[in-house]
Amino acid sequence: MPTIILLTEEALRPSDVTNIRTLHGDDQLDVTVLVPADTEQNVITEIINHLSLFELKEAWDAITEREDDDEARQEASEALEQTVAALEAAGLKAGGSVVDDDPLPALTQAVTNADADEVIIVTRPHAVEDTFHADWASRARERLGVPVLHFYTGTNFLG
Repeated sequence: MPTIILLTEEALRPSDVTNIRTLHGDDQLDVTVLVPADTEQNVITEIINHLSLFELKEAWDAITEREDDDEARQEASEALEQTVAALEAAGLKAGGSVVDDDPLPALTQAVTNADADEVIIVTRPHAVEDTFHADWASRARERLGVPVLHFYTGTNFLG
């Protein structure tokens, strides 16, 4: 049974679950989900990301609506629960945990512990990080010895 480590910044959408499911056909998969609690948000980067996608309301919200650590952990926990439930509903074996703001140490540990076959990273587009290859997928490809697939949530676009 292939073992996959899935890193996502928000709950998977139905199209994301379909993308993951179709990657391996009818194979039974064991998926470990990691959701970082975004407790150390970079406001400037977040604003630039939203503006680059013409998301003016979201850019304004990034300035005016800051969440505290407890709220960030609660959101991550809810995203984890929803993602695990969606994967299980699609016939996959799934479990996971909320991890620290920088998920790379936890991702590295999870790949090692599970002897993972691959990593799938699902994110929104991040103009600054993606452009300068500072995104999670680029960093994971440099560090891990397994294939890393990055796609943008709600789409079939690969990062």
